[in-house]
Amino acid sequence: MITATSEFDPESLNLDSPQILLFTLQSLRSQVISEAKITFNQWQSHIQRSEFLISALNLAQYLALRRHDLRSLQAALMPWGLSSLGRIEARVMPNLDAVIATLELICSSKTIHQQIRPPIESFFEGNRLLQKYTEDLFGKATPRRRVRIMVTLPTEAATNYELVKKIIQRGANCVRINCAHDTPELWLRMINHVRQAEQELELCCKVMMDLSGPKIRTGKVFTPPHQKRVFRGDHILLSRCEPENANYSVIPVEYFQTCCTVPEILDLLTIGTTVYIDDGKIRTRVIDTQHPLPDGRLGILLQVTHASPKGVKLLPEKGLNFPNTILPLNPLTEKDLIDLDFVAIHADIIGYSFVQRSEDIKLLQQELQKRLDGRVSSPAIVAKIETAIAVSNLPELIIHAAGKNSFGVMIARGDLAVEIGYQRLAEIQEEILWLCEAAHVPVIWATQVLESLVKDGAPSRGEMTDAAMAERAECVMLNKGTFIAEAITILDDVLTRMETHQSKKTPQLRALHSW
Repeated sequence: MITATSEFDPESLNLDSPQILLFTLQSLRSQVISEAKITFNQWQSHIQRSEFLISALNLAQYLALRRHDLRSLQAALMPWGLSSLGRIEARVMPNLDAVIATLELICSSKTIHQQIRPPIESFFEGNRLLQKYTEDLFGKATPRRRVRIMVTLPTEAATNYELVKKIIQRGANCVRINCAHDTPELWLRMINHVRQAEQELELCCKVMMDLSGPKIRTGKVFTPPHQKRVFRGDHILLSRCEPENANYSVIPVEYFQTCCTVPEILDLLTIGTTVYIDDGKIRTRVIDTQHPLPDGRLGILLQVTHASPKGVKLLPEKGLNFPNTILPLNPLTEKDLIDLDFVAIHADIIGYSFVQRSEDIKLLQQELQKRLDGRVSSPAIVAKIETAIAVSNLPELIIHAAGKNSFGVMIARGDLAVEIGYQRLAEIQEEILWLCEAAHVPVIWATQVLESLVKDGAPSRGEMTDAAMAERAECVMLNKGTFIAEAITILDDVLTRMETHQSKKTPQLRALHSW
């Protein structure tokens, strides 16, 4: 019997013995069903969308399966020409059952509990559900391209209709409005331009409005005389941001000084805590939590552990990250609640920033219900996964959100990379894609996609590879920039080409014409 901690020893698995493989898979199947049932029963009361029950059960089964290290089993299956279980995400039990049924034929095994080969329909039901949920979220796909393209609208989109029309005409299936910028009046003009372009072009384009969430940033910056850049070994004094009309202290000559726009975070910091500034361009650690300021207040003294050899400018309005600190922050700020009055009525999709726990999902659903009061259907929700806590809680986030709403996940790779470490980003990105596919939940691949092309008109080789790999998601997001129209055209071409080679994790064996 396989246990949750067991690893298969290749020497103990007789690769020439299909009987041992059959017994092993039957044991694995039994344990997956047992463990998944417990998890699914805990989730069931949170699921109101009956169509999502199948997806929730598959997710529970996938989590149960992935508690085991199956690498040796995979290697043992391959010489028999059987599925190595490497593409099992959307169809856990049908895939297991198909392998077991084939092994029974190979072994000429006739048992009381002989496995019946699953019908074709059940084998591909997960793919159908993922496609359906993706259409519910983003509308129908472009005829020749499965993956959708999302584009962030600049302020100019409120006054330049031709820009919006060009964005949609080039291939954008969804546009994003960042509620951290502009005003409801400008947002409405942008949306009206989108609706007008939809009618003229006879195309569908969804509108996602991205709530700001708590903006943890640097405030005013003071620099020591004769030093404009921060270097490794320097000290930064981090204090609480005061109201705009407050008198700021004269800083100690030897230190850089800035403040934190969410001051309650400073109470959570301890000596040794890691603090990143400006997407990790400046990395620091806390060396004093009670450092006196000239006005008698206390601040946090940071020592710079990483910065460019040429130094880095400490600037206001730059992000602060606390990778190893649990931040018990409300993801809906006062501004978000005001913005929701507009967003709940006008948006097709709500981008939810800084969501970390299932309680955060419930909070947004409650606030939406207050504003909608049964008048119109609720907008879909996209959870932005940008912290380690959100990654850990992803199954619960999926159940509480997709159990009630049309739902998607955005891999916010910028903040996520800073929070978990750049070296782990690729690994965690893959795991998020797998987990969401198991739940049949569409994923948005975001942050710096074709950034050089969008901003400067020429992509890097690395960016082109990144864009090609984005085909495994259901949607790819481009940010705003001067060359956005050209970027949409190139991304459309890349995604269309890659789709003939790969679908999610499955290679497509198209005839090769290069040789």
